[in-house]
Amino acid sequence: MNRIEINRDVCNGKPVVQGTRISVDTVLSYLSAGDTIEDVLEAHPRLTREDVLACLAYAHRLSELHTTVELVA
Repeated sequence: MNRIEINRDVCNGKPVVQGTRISVDTVLSYLSAGDTIEDVLEAHPRLTREDVLACLAYAHRLSELHTTVELVA
C-alpha cells in the first residue's frame, strides 16, 4: 500500500501524503527539527502514524539511490 504520491497538479509535483497536500518535505522538516511523530500528528490531524512512517520510508529509499556526479573543472 503506497501512501506517498506524486502528481504534477498537486504541490507542483512534490511528493505528498496520498489524498492530502501535505508534502513529505513538510513532515521531514518537523522530524528533523526534533518534533516527535505525535507533534506532527497534532499539527496535521489528517495524517496517521503510518503516513509519517511512510514519509520516512520514502526518504530512506531516496537515500539509497546511488548517483555519481563527475565534476569537470
